[in-house]
Amino acid sequence: MKKAQVVFIPFPVPSHLVSTLEFAKLLINHDNRLRITILLIKFPHTTETDVYTKSLPISDSLNFINLPECSLPPDTKPNLAMHALIEAQKPNIKQTVSDLTAGEGQHGHLAAFVVDMFCTNMIDIAKEFSVPTLVFSTSGVASLGLNLHLHTLREKVDLNQLLKHTEFSIPSFANSVPSYSLPGSVLNKEWEMFFMSYCRGLKNADGIIVNSFEELESYAVQSFYSHPELASLPIIYPVGPILNPEPKTKGTVDSDDIIKWLDDQPPSSVVFLCFGSMGSFDEDQVKEIAHAVENSGARFVWALRKPKPKGVMPAPTDYPLSELLSILPEGFLDRTAEIGKVIGWAPQTQILAHPAMGGFVSHCGWNSTLKSIYFGVPIATWPLFAEQQTNAFELVHELKIGVEIALDYKVDFNGGPNYLVTADKIEKGITNVLDTDGEVRKNMKEMSEKSKKTLSEGGSSYTYLGRLIDYIMNQV
Repeated sequence: MKKAQVVFIPFPVPSHLVSTLEFAKLLINHDNRLRITILLIKFPHTTETDVYTKSLPISDSLNFINLPECSLPPDTKPNLAMHALIEAQKPNIKQTVSDLTAGEGQHGHLAAFVVDMFCTNMIDIAKEFSVPTLVFSTSGVASLGLNLHLHTLREKVDLNQLLKHTEFSIPSFANSVPSYSLPGSVLNKEWEMFFMSYCRGLKNADGIIVNSFEELESYAVQSFYSHPELASLPIIYPVGPILNPEPKTKGTVDSDDIIKWLDDQPPSSVVFLCFGSMGSFDEDQVKEIAHAVENSGARFVWALRKPKPKGVMPAPTDYPLSELLSILPEGFLDRTAEIGKVIGWAPQTQILAHPAMGGFVSHCGWNSTLKSIYFGVPIATWPLFAEQQTNAFELVHELKIGVEIALDYKVDFNGGPNYLVTADKIEKGITNVLDTDGEVRKNMKEMSEKSKKTLSEGGSSYTYLGRLIDYIMNQV
């Protein structure tokens, strides 16, 4: 039996790493001819991904190699740190893959690289080994199409000219996209070099694997076949939803306590407020959220995190109780003790999967969005950064499975938001997302059912996964 060795290079942040590794497991469970070696890069001075990677099962089909840690020059700007880290690892990756190919009888013939969407500078190394590069995109298909189209525009038009537009006609969107829904990296001169390099890398790939599914983003997927500009780009393989398990982290409240509390709540009655591993707010905004939650009278679980110091990389942390009491309105925890829980880190999957869950106030990160869709929980959109504004627009206006709290809210790298979202606006979003008879809930329920079937035989993701494996095996 022919065996194919595939080298995976995930990007070393939890949201990307976990999705990529879950996809690797999906591949080898689908076809036992595949042997996958995952090269693990570590960000200097971080431990966030260690807990997860150390828990991974090693087998004949799935192997992990920790690359030597590289230090970055002390003056490396945050917007160039990702690129610099991957570039610094090139010699290590080249040596590691050389060692692997020396033992081809044992591991199988090297057939392809699968690299994270932020690691496309590894395409150069794949070419040295004469194998194709497949990019793994942790965002959706519509967002991918938007980035590729904007890159094409940026090659022809100056950024200042583009910024004069208030909306854009994007091939992967049925509706015109307002400029405030574009990713921060597109609108910011500081990120121009990163954005152009990132999209150029996508266009140089031999294929793009997307963590989404055709039944969800049918318009966007079809645009990659029907629109002349996108049809000339690398083939896409929407193989999702690939849902990540949570890394085992302890929050301020035991996750068993939260689930027990949810067990006592009526079906579809609780709103979950959670803004991802990097989401946090200043004290003024926290108070507005608290007033909204209390005024709505809704049952709630609120994952409230302490902001990181401005201008540094570490993720938010949990509040000690004394600090929590000082930033919330006086008496809030006592007044809402019967109807809600304020927690730190949240076991997001467990909470969204619970029958009591009725709505999700979310930052619209793509992993969180896919989980919400899978478990059928309507989303109230409150994006913060990256491509989250684009996702929020898609959820509300394209897919109609979300309601709006904000679509144009943005947090810059130094932690400053562009405005304060008022309690009235948040309360309205909470009320709308919990509407049990609304069109959004009906649409979300239908999409949830489709998301559970697409990776089974006959589903579109199952078919795309088969095509992808055929492509890889044809390289052997």
